[in-house]
Amino acid sequence: MAAARAAVELIADKRQGRSLPPEEIHQLVDGYLHDQISEAQMASWLMAVCWRGLSQPELQALTVSMATSGSRLRLGRLPGPTVDKHSTGGVGDKVSLVLVPLMAALGCYVPQLSGRALGATGGTLDKLESIPGVCCDLSSSEIVRVVREVGCVIAAASPDLAPADRRLYALRDSTATVSSLPLIASSIVSKKVAEGVQCLLFDVKVGSGALMPDPDEARRLAATLTQLASGFQIRSSAMVTAMNQPLGRAVGNSLEVKEALDTLSGSGPHDLRELVLAEANELLRLSGQKADPSAALEGGAARERFTAMVRAQGGDPSLPLPLGVRLATLDAPRMGFLSRLDAGAIGLAAWRLGSGHRAPSERVDPAAGIICLSKEGEAVERGQPLLEVWGRPGQDPQPALLALQHAVRVGNSPPQPRPLVLEQVASA
Repeated sequence: MAAARAAVELIADKRQGRSLPPEEIHQLVDGYLHDQISEAQMASWLMAVCWRGLSQPELQALTVSMATSGSRLRLGRLPGPTVDKHSTGGVGDKVSLVLVPLMAALGCYVPQLSGRALGATGGTLDKLESIPGVCCDLSSSEIVRVVREVGCVIAAASPDLAPADRRLYALRDSTATVSSLPLIASSIVSKKVAEGVQCLLFDVKVGSGALMPDPDEARRLAATLTQLASGFQIRSSAMVTAMNQPLGRAVGNSLEVKEALDTLSGSGPHDLRELVLAEANELLRLSGQKADPSAALEGGAARERFTAMVRAQGGDPSLPLPLGVRLATLDAPRMGFLSRLDAGAIGLAAWRLGSGHRAPSERVDPAAGIICLSKEGEAVERGQPLLEVWGRPGQDPQPALLALQHAVRVGNSPPQPRPLVLEQVASA
């Protein structure tokens, strides 16, 4: 009863805008993790945070409490720096599939703990598991083994890493508190602290296909993340990157893996390659390394490291990806220039085909997705296919086509080119 009474007081304090001392934040998180504080009470406190926010000391204390609620990866002494990158998620964002093995090929060690699909934005783990046999649910000791043997891993956080964050995230997902900026920041950084990385790059997406459509809010999150990471002696910086149109041309799990493999082989879409190289160079700067990431892509070193990682995680890269078939196309209504390719609508269409989770227990369909045959600024002819809908043979494409109705716009002249990296937040 004492813990319940204390929880009521903490909820009331936060609802009234008062700042809680670190020991009370720890009491709250620890009590919830050990079932001394109820789901309803924690949900009420999370909602109070959504309304009132958290002070910097509160945010630091919450992150510490989640990061230390379990064990940390014990990578031991390695002959190179440990680095990682976190993206807030976007439509067609397969950067990690290329960047993680690329950084390993450049002499860094990358213990990336990733997530699964959230709404219309795809999940890195779902994409990687499109490869036959790949397992992303590894124990901490297995994660360490793969990192030490290969130089990189892409895995889910094991149950012993930041377990308080896992429980709180599930509660946020069911109480409409996912979008709270301080709760986003503490969740991201707590997992990275548990990884034990030395250098960290945040990719904060902004646009119709991102968690944050507002540029000012994206900038605030970028600044909050770097400031928070600095409190844990992690060298960090953040990029605010565009997500109004999909990144690359493929949206959907197997389709994106195929595009990532093309990029790892030295080709791939221009925008994906551009962003991968920009992020690789920034991670090299943060870690004090000098190398040429473009040479590692073109020479095949990054592709070799990806193949080794897949094998170490139980996959067979020689087997074909479970690609679907083309079900339908969306054609250009007239001649002109593609002036809009809405990432949000395309992400929704892919989700309706099965590329994302409709319920936490539901598996994604690796064959589902959308291929963008044209990108913004390109000239098109009337009747020219702009988007391809991919799925299982016999699957009804109409739900996806309805979502795509307003995804494209054709104008008389090409739009002004928009940069991929909109802003960079200096290292904290």
